[in-house]
Amino acid sequence: MKILRTRAASVSRQGLCTALLVASLTTAAVGASPASGAFGGDPSPGPDNPQRKPHGVPNLTLPDLVPRPGASGKPGSPVGRGDTPDGSTGIPVTALAAYKNAEKLAAERYPGCHIPWQLVAGIGKVESEHAASYGLRSDGTTDRQILGPRLTGGQFAEIKDTDGGRWDGDAQYDRAVGPTQFIPSTWESYGVDGNGDGKADPNNIFDAAAGTARYLCAGNKDLRDPADLDRAILSYNNSREYVNAVLAWMRTYQSGQVGTTPDTGTGTGPSRTPTPPWSGPKPTPTPPWNGGNGGNGGTGSAKPGTPSKPSTPSTPDKPTPDKPKPDNPSKPDNPDKPTPEKPAAVSRLDRVGDEQLTATAGETFAGQPAVRALTAGGKAAPAGTRVTFEVVGLRTEARFEDKSRTATVTVDKDGKAVAPKLTAGRLAGDFTVRATVDGKGGAKITVDFAGTVKAAPAPRATALERDGKGDLTAAPKSSFKGQVKLKATDKGKAVAGAMVTATVLERDGKTPATTGPYFLDGDETPQRRVTLVKTDENGYVALPTLFTDEHAGTYILHLTTTDGAILDLELTVAAPATQSPAPATPPATPSATPTKK
Repeated sequence: MKILRTRAASVSRQGLCTALLVASLTTAAVGASPASGAFGGDPSPGPDNPQRKPHGVPNLTLPDLVPRPGASGKPGSPVGRGDTPDGSTGIPVTALAAYKNAEKLAAERYPGCHIPWQLVAGIGKVESEHAASYGLRSDGTTDRQILGPRLTGGQFAEIKDTDGGRWDGDAQYDRAVGPTQFIPSTWESYGVDGNGDGKADPNNIFDAAAGTARYLCAGNKDLRDPADLDRAILSYNNSREYVNAVLAWMRTYQSGQVGTTPDTGTGTGPSRTPTPPWSGPKPTPTPPWNGGNGGNGGTGSAKPGTPSKPSTPSTPDKPTPDKPKPDNPSKPDNPDKPTPEKPAAVSRLDRVGDEQLTATAGETFAGQPAVRALTAGGKAAPAGTRVTFEVVGLRTEARFEDKSRTATVTVDKDGKAVAPKLTAGRLAGDFTVRATVDGKGGAKITVDFAGTVKAAPAPRATALERDGKGDLTAAPKSSFKGQVKLKATDKGKAVAGAMVTATVLERDGKTPATTGPYFLDGDETPQRRVTLVKTDENGYVALPTLFTDEHAGTYILHLTTTDGAILDLELTVAAPATQSPAPATPPATPSATPTKK
């Protein structure tokens, strides 16, 4: 069943689709064979590479093809006020610099790959929304670490720890880390120092973007080849929906629909305006792109040190007369004052109550996530221990009662911490609430709660009425003038969001018509049964234009809702009435009486 669009929207969408198709074909044009070089020699990720397994909840929302109001569509222009978080084409300035830096590094390191920065940006978009909601700073770091769920199996892959918790703070199971969500073991093989600071850190967007480019190009791929492009993205996440989303964003950015937005971080990282690739002094270890562990944590030769300035000779002390000083006897020990013991570290975080949180869209969750922090001896965590609760999931509107994603709570005397109340938001779907506490040595101890937002019940529309009066009449091969407006109600109250189906029937009101009035769908194809857009907040919806073919007659427009409301409107197709010509006036009869002179 097709939902109608107006002719104008159809034409606009078709035109833009054509432009995007041209852009995509340009990207896919087959070029020269990829050259193998220092970086082209990376082995292609195999079918068992953990990166391709389910490792998180990417945002697979597709970009709108029709530009939103307020968006200029010009590269570098700010995003218009008509954009929404899911449809926005805005990229934080530091993220954009990191993506372009990755493209330039890749062009130098493996020119046969031809990776565009827009592809790396597509990965960054679906994996972390360009790290914007995590407080992206100008040096590429974030206020809060970006961690995927624990990969313990079930909904996601089971990947036991491969990095000793080095990158993800978890020594039992792996988590995807950073703005482009690398699995730690994959980062060990493909990580890159993208900003020239001597280390490859997946939590820094400059390094993460460069590592993503390296990973996608591995195996001497030429990403101008559609088959290589498809294989590269599938190796990042083996999902066709994931490929479609990444390609849609890549082509949207290539079409010029890119706006820049400010960085969101509140940290004090150094301000850096990159001119990729990085110029200036760099460490000189073995290049991190030649295989192995990607230079993770590697250090190069030290930079030449700045010669120290000669010390200024000190001014000799003025002589002072010797004065006898009394001996300073040592202070007596205070045996009554015990040395304070260091509080025991938290070693365990137990879930209190149900693991599953469920609510209906638009409502507040009945339960509140709660945990108990304990020491190694099973005692309650010391006073002042802080537990942070975070809502994890890009496609959720669930928030704590103050509208934020995070809340920090201090444990009570029993070591218990209870999160604030959660509101479900409007979107149905799954998300995670993650509780985190600092353990011994700063190690992160976490517990997850599974959250589900169920769709709100569909609105009930039990009555339909026409807004307006007058006959619905049109001539053959024309259209009915003016739009027909309907109102959906239930017990006299307007119903928003109701779906209305319109069907053109023969005069008997039962037989579907095959001639006569019709609607046009987006492909300009006549349709005599359509589902309209949902009614607005006041319960109104307008019918699209009704056209007529060459057949005259009387027809019925049968309108229904899913809740059983019915409204029948009579449609008349008739040629305009023609007036008969007036009879000619007969000439005057000559009189028989002769005219007198």
